[in-house]
Amino acid sequence: MSLYILDTDHVSLFQRNDSSVVQHLATVAFNSLAVTIVTVEEQIRGYLAVINQATSGEKLIRAYAALQDRVTYFNSIQVLPFDQVANACYETLRPQKIRIGTNDLRIAAIVLAVNGVLVTRNWKDFAQVPHLKLVDWTIL
Repeated sequence: MSLYILDTDHVSLFQRNDSSVVQHLATVAFNSLAVTIVTVEEQIRGYLAVINQATSGEKLIRAYAALQDRVTYFNSIQVLPFDQVANACYETLRPQKIRIGTNDLRIAAIVLAVNGVLVTRNWKDFAQVPHLKLVDWTIL
């Protein structure tokens, strides 16, 4: 059984009820799904920025509600750590001068560390990472 790890973009699509992503998720056992701690970081940072930029009470209420929804979601799904094994993968990838963002490289390292499948639309970047298995659930 494969472990499917949603990248940040696919998590956002799921949270917006993208029909293709929702349909694919319905066919996978919940214990076969995960996200990385990097995705948690990226989403939480985004919502904190929205909170800090809120210009009215109503916007602040909506921003905090959205943050609370994300916290609830991340409490309901397996979150993979950036641990010693992931860091070792990351340290072997860095010298290869793979031209992708730091967080994407960290996500790739975590996926490689658990021999998972990354669920992403970003094949342009992630396909550069050797041995990284990819799938795109926005395509039916």
